Amino acid sequence: MSLPPGFLDELRTRTSIAQVVGRKVMWDNRKSNQGKGDMWAPCPFHQEKSASFHVDDRKGFYYCFGCQAKGDMFKFVQETENVGFMEAVQILAAEAGMPMPERDPMAQEKADKNAELAKVTEAAVQHFRLQLKTQAAAEARAYLEARGMDAATLDRFEIGFAPNARQGIHQALVGKGMRAEDVTLAGLSTKPDDGGAPYDAFRDRIIFPIRDARGRCIGFGGRAMAADARAKYLNSRETPLFDKGRALYNHGPAREAAGKGQPLIVAEGYMDVIALVKAGFGAAVAPLGTAITEDQLRLMWRITDEPIIALDGDTAGLRAAMRLVDLALPLLEGGKSLRFVVLPEGQDPDDLIRAQGPAAMQALLDKAEPMVTLLWRRETEGQVFDSPERRAALDGRLRATLQRITDQGLRRHYADAIAELRRALFRPASQPWQPGGGRGKWQPKGKWKGRGFAEAQAPLAATRARVGALNGETLRTGLIVATCIRFPDLIDLFEPQLDRLPPRDPDHARLVAHLLRTATRDAATLLDEINASPLAPALESLLGLSHLAITPFLIGNGDAVRAEECLEEEFTKLAAARAIEEEMAEARHDMADVPDEGDPALAYRMKEALRSKHAAQNPKGEENAEQFGETTQARSAFHQLLSTAGQGKKKGM
Repeated sequence: MSLPPGFLDELRTRTSIAQVVGRKVMWDNRKSNQGKGDMWAPCPFHQEKSASFHVDDRKGFYYCFGCQAKGDMFKFVQETENVGFMEAVQILAAEAGMPMPERDPMAQEKADKNAELAKVTEAAVQHFRLQLKTQAAAEARAYLEARGMDAATLDRFEIGFAPNARQGIHQALVGKGMRAEDVTLAGLSTKPDDGGAPYDAFRDRIIFPIRDARGRCIGFGGRAMAADARAKYLNSRETPLFDKGRALYNHGPAREAAGKGQPLIVAEGYMDVIALVKAGFGAAVAPLGTAITEDQLRLMWRITDEPIIALDGDTAGLRAAMRLVDLALPLLEGGKSLRFVVLPEGQDPDDLIRAQGPAAMQALLDKAEPMVTLLWRRETEGQVFDSPERRAALDGRLRATLQRITDQGLRRHYADAIAELRRALFRPASQPWQPGGGRGKWQPKGKWKGRGFAEAQAPLAATRARVGALNGETLRTGLIVATCIRFPDLIDLFEPQLDRLPPRDPDHARLVAHLLRTATRDAATLLDEINASPLAPALESLLGLSHLAITPFLIGNGDAVRAEECLEEEFTKLAAARAIEEEMAEARHDMADVPDEGDPALAYRMKEALRSKHAAQNPKGEENAEQFGETTQARSAFHQLLSTAGQGKKKGM
């Protein structure tokens, strides 16, 4: 079976050889450099203890310095799985989520045709380079010299020139034995609709050959010399060889430079890439005249985990950055992201390097911002958030944006980073807060410890005494409500239990009702929302419960996992306690029919109810102040029940 052109290249783009090999070997972490894709392990093809098996993840090949085994990912699967080439392709395609193409008897013919077209484009490269040395290219040479391009740079990037002739390249290539239809099919000439003679696609333009990752010339870019040209830059049209949305300028050399440790820089155009490479930034690429596509983004991530997007400091550059953020969000995963450098307004990398030198560019690269920062700037820059409605609108936009991140773990980290940025906007670092202030506010204290909760402190004797005096259920419902305010994301998870909770404390009941109504899922915003409502006194009363200030997962940076476990435990305890109270109430009712001498079975029921209540409240057998107070109250209630029931019976007699 023949595969269609580009299928194996796409499969290589989507699959990492390090991942394929990693299923069969144990990497030597001391010798490997995962960030550079330089991996070492004991060879899976012969018995050894040392790590002589090398995988170059960026180039896609492996080699053993012991047994000389070598190949690509397809060869590795063939050798380790004992399968043929097509079976290896099927295995890797299934893992990459790529459906195998149906049998195409014309595939080999297409591949052969592409090879012929590649010969045409290579011949065109040589023709354009010769034309740059002619008298007709004098203006083009002067322009290139003014842009700082010496002979070595022109040779390195194979820069050429297309004279202002209607059939210059077409006749030259046909004269060398190329077929006229192949010259047209390669995108070098255009056949008019009226059936006339083909004319050159590039005229009076500086020519930049575009090569794929394997070094094959697949198309061209042309920079117009005439100021009134319809397009300043023109790329080859789509051809069997060239798909501008799946290619990068300077792809192969950039991949090699990135493999040696240089950062991958994504600029906007050919001249920017050339300027960066000339200045020592060899791992520079550019999309081909359009916004970065998903396929180009995957190509970049195949080269390095964190490409740096260097954008012109103008409105168009910023718009391109924001479009790229939206494109990248659903594709992000752990270790795969983007960083951004926004250049000074009105400058591109070429301008900056010529004006201030490579050091200025390096200084900007060192300060490249993570994508989350650019995302935050887009949602907040130039806006005023002086009302709950505006803040709620911001929260809604951010939630919708973060939902586009499919990796749940990464989404959680993004949410944490956004929460920190939000706190910096609404809670200045110079005024950190902690629970315990008047009117349900948060009072200043020390260094910021995260999400409005203070550093843990040892409980005071007065606190312990007060805990013993408080009603146990009030403490429990207070802890539940405070936990939901501290971790609003848990509201959705425990909504059924909250709905059935109905606290007996009226303040807690009002706060629970608000939690069930609100859509706010950010702790700082929720606090502002409650403080700005008639519920502020209820919040003040809640925060006055001293045991909240010594609950570990409510203070410092907080522990969402422990908070979730706590809610599970507290809801279970409350349900058990209320079930026992119902049992006791039923037993009290039954006492109306108990004879004077008493009912041993009923007394046993009461004692078991009390014992169950104590066990539910003290599962580890611990006897702290709160539980001792509850148990004492429960015993007193038991004796009072017996006494009341007995007196009622005597009066009834």
